[in-house]
Amino acid sequence: MPKFENLSKFDKENEAFLKKTISIEYVPVKEGISQYYLLHQVILINSDEAVNSYNKIYIPSSKNERIEKCKVRVRLKNGKEFDIDAKDIKEEVDEEKDVKYNYFAVKGLEKGAIIEQLFLFEQAPDFNGKTIFMQSELPIETFSFNIIYPKHLVLKTKSYNGVAEPVIDSETYENKTLLSITDKDVTALKDDDKFSNWKNHVKSFRFKLDENTARGTKNLYNFKSFSTNVYENLNEEIDKKSLKAIDDFFKSIKVTSDEQATIWSLEDKIKKNINYSNYFDPKENLSKVIESKQANQSEIVKLFINGFKKFNIPFQIVFASDRFSVPFDKDFESYENLDEVLFYFPKIDKYLYPTGVSYRIPLIPSELADNNGLFIKTKEYSGVTMPFGQVEKISILDAEYTKDIMNIEVDFTKDIQNPTVTTKIEFGGYSNVNLQPIKDLVEKDQYQLILKDIAENYTGSTEFIKLETKNDGLDFVGKMPFTLNVSFEGKNLIKKAADNYLFSIGETIGKQTELYQVSTRKLPVEINFPHAYVRKIKLILPDNVTVKNLEKLIMDYNLVMNNKTEAKFNSSYTKEGNTIIVQNTEFYNVVKYPLELFDAYKNVINAAADFNKMVIVLTKN
Repeated sequence: MPKFENLSKFDKENEAFLKKTISIEYVPVKEGISQYYLLHQVILINSDEAVNSYNKIYIPSSKNERIEKCKVRVRLKNGKEFDIDAKDIKEEVDEEKDVKYNYFAVKGLEKGAIIEQLFLFEQAPDFNGKTIFMQSELPIETFSFNIIYPKHLVLKTKSYNGVAEPVIDSETYENKTLLSITDKDVTALKDDDKFSNWKNHVKSFRFKLDENTARGTKNLYNFKSFSTNVYENLNEEIDKKSLKAIDDFFKSIKVTSDEQATIWSLEDKIKKNINYSNYFDPKENLSKVIESKQANQSEIVKLFINGFKKFNIPFQIVFASDRFSVPFDKDFESYENLDEVLFYFPKIDKYLYPTGVSYRIPLIPSELADNNGLFIKTKEYSGVTMPFGQVEKISILDAEYTKDIMNIEVDFTKDIQNPTVTTKIEFGGYSNVNLQPIKDLVEKDQYQLILKDIAENYTGSTEFIKLETKNDGLDFVGKMPFTLNVSFEGKNLIKKAADNYLFSIGETIGKQTELYQVSTRKLPVEINFPHAYVRKIKLILPDNVTVKNLEKLIMDYNLVMNNKTEAKFNSSYTKEGNTIIVQNTEFYNVVKYPLELFDAYKNVINAAADFNKMVIVLTKN
């Protein structure tokens, strides 16, 4: 292990990378080209927390690679070194995920120790696109990235967020090219800013194979070729047996003038009758898919395509990526961005997610929206249909669609110290994805316990006079809002103070997210999806009761961006006789808010949390 100087600069860090190297080498073999991936890192352990976390060092391997070499060495603070033997490798099983993990059991670690790790794997080559993240939540003294590849290959690369352009060396290795990047003193970028997209702002580097001069091929792994190949594969001619099976499978679908309703029925039919897993073995044809009730990604997409064709529904296939994992760069054509599949329906401007059992049109995973996607479209040339790919923005459902409506009535007329609280909540859009399907996915007894937890979160009560739901189950996803109706005794919301009664009115809207930034905010805000809340609290008072401090309930916080209010929290009240009505409006219209508007965003989101703490004073006349 090499010596490292000036470690005192990391005194305030729990741990730090003294060295991190990632090297990839493409090696010709009989079957084509194999890839060797080396991860070599040296880590300073500088806290009890880090000591505990490195008692197990997991070997970062996957199913599609072979471990060539694994070595771990430890240097203690007094300079003593020891290796962790292969016999110290143990196995851990995640029963829930049915996955096995191998790890080194490390004993004798202490603060000030240094751990050196070296892992070498043989893998299938990453030719079609790969991102290397060159920044971490830990400081890195030296980061090196290298690719060694045959000279007849040419790579296309792109650097992001301050990464230097690579150095190309054709002299060091015979008949090989070395591409390298070295960065010194890489600062840590913590991934602890709430509501942010760390991977979109961290230093990173992308590469792919672009040219093979030995074969005279250029612009490899481009969107045009991908679009043509995928279109032809997914639209191949169907055999007669499969056509008959498809007709029989979809015969219960009722076609209406409402295209979205027809698509919903088709989607529901497939997802309730065909089990999806990308690990299922491919079947001979679609008739076998329908017969076995099992499909992998390609098969489920083909079944949808043939359903749309049967009912003459215009559609486009869209390939997308998770914007929180691999943001889609339209200027760097890489298959890395094309892992997820959607369908787009231009007539109704809606999307469908074919592989998600809990989703129904128009709901798709929000992380795939507000991001670029590759839309595969067609044109007619002399009677021949020709596919082409076009990068466009995948729109996201607006805040009005994901709007939760809460109506609360608090009746003090029978007992001021134990009012009856009745709450009705209609959950919209993406709120439904997390709630509506539960009924069909768990046992009945478990569902009742889950409902109680949901009701408790929104009311603070653990005992209910009434707990009812409406529109729960997969039959209503994408169609109707999930509705929760509860009533309970509100004695826990009242405290007696001398001649007054303190009523925690804010707790009736349930727990609220708080955003308090302790360290300096470094990342702009990025949320999952636009959303809104409308809350109405109706207080019914006896004739001899008044409220002293209603003015506290008047609140107004706004975030203005490009001369438009894009986030807001507003609270007001009206009084008529013995009835007081408090109105809350809260919304977040866009997904991204720039760093310079963080304080305005924080004020809006914290306003609801502040309202949740509101207490009003009731007094008997």
